[in-house]
Amino acid sequence: MKRSALSLHATRMAALALALTTLAGCDTLNDWFASDRVNYKVAASAPPLAVPGDLSTSPTDQRYVAPPANLALGGATARNVTAAGNATEGKPTEQDPFGMHIERDGDRRWLVVDGRSPEQLWPQLQEFWQENGFVLKTDAPATGIMVTDWAENRANIPDDWFRRTVGKVIDFAYSSGTRDSFRTLVSRGPSDTTDISVTHSAMEEMLTGQDKTSSRWEERPRDPALEAMFLAKLMEKFGLTEAQSKQLLTDARPATAPATIDKSAGSSTLDLQESFDRAWLRVGLALDRTNFTVDNRDRAKGIYYVRYADSMQELKREGLFGKLFYSGTSTKKPGQEFLVNVRAKGDSVTQVAVLDANGQVDTSSDAQRIVTLLHAQLN
Repeated sequence: MKRSALSLHATRMAALALALTTLAGCDTLNDWFASDRVNYKVAASAPPLAVPGDLSTSPTDQRYVAPPANLALGGATARNVTAAGNATEGKPTEQDPFGMHIERDGDRRWLVVDGRSPEQLWPQLQEFWQENGFVLKTDAPATGIMVTDWAENRANIPDDWFRRTVGKVIDFAYSSGTRDSFRTLVSRGPSDTTDISVTHSAMEEMLTGQDKTSSRWEERPRDPALEAMFLAKLMEKFGLTEAQSKQLLTDARPATAPATIDKSAGSSTLDLQESFDRAWLRVGLALDRTNFTVDNRDRAKGIYYVRYADSMQELKREGLFGKLFYSGTSTKKPGQEFLVNVRAKGDSVTQVAVLDANGQVDTSSDAQRIVTLLHAQLN
């Protein structure tokens, strides 16, 4: 069943008007914390995630293994009480009175939780996304990668007469024309800390054709404000109040170091003026800001396994009709895989390079393009 161009256009115009009205009265992140700004409709589970034939599953790293499912029944780690009276997941310190803080690199932010390991926080992260209306399509504690399925923010739909009438009968007939997905990267940080980042991906349905009777999905930019809102909501789940989480976002600590391109070896690599721990996290965040998806990662070897992501094809396969027509029968090969290597070059210098299948620095044009993209994202 296809919506007419008239109803689709009316929906888009109403949504646009609502967005312009909202933006006109909001210049800060504060407006995102209103309780009615997000309402993601729970969708059915996506098909099981298949590992591409040319990607072997790496051995499980015990540092990222989640605790047994029954641990919460009697073995969950006790929360800490802060001077302000909060029972928080983090361990309060003089530098972090709430046991956690926010760091930032440009418009990217991530949460640092003190005194907790990735395996201790993983079950709560699973609960967090499920409580917010998402289905997890990737749930891999061994690699610290968690990705939600595509979902629609129903709060973006205007509450007009069409939705109040037709929406009561067939709710999916009225759509915002947007879909969102969120990737969570969980990494072990220095000094018994855990770094948690949230990256937003988005698609929008656009009218096409001279008479606007058809449509296609197009990528739209990630929303840093929406990422910050979910980090704030996560801090609330970990025990902070809304006011405290907003204050930590405001007080985000800058964590930047320059990245320079080194061409001395005949191929381009990057030098980051910081330790491996911090460089490993920042490279992962930088990859998330590009169109490359991290399928796997091996911190011990310092390697991110990445491929170019085609979000439109992914959304088609995961939609209502995609599940009918793409149910494991597609013969399209997965995107080419690249190995991004992060290794210590000294106590305070880390090198980033793209490797080929033999473990040597890749000199191909595609590899050099990845280095250029990372350089732009890290500066």
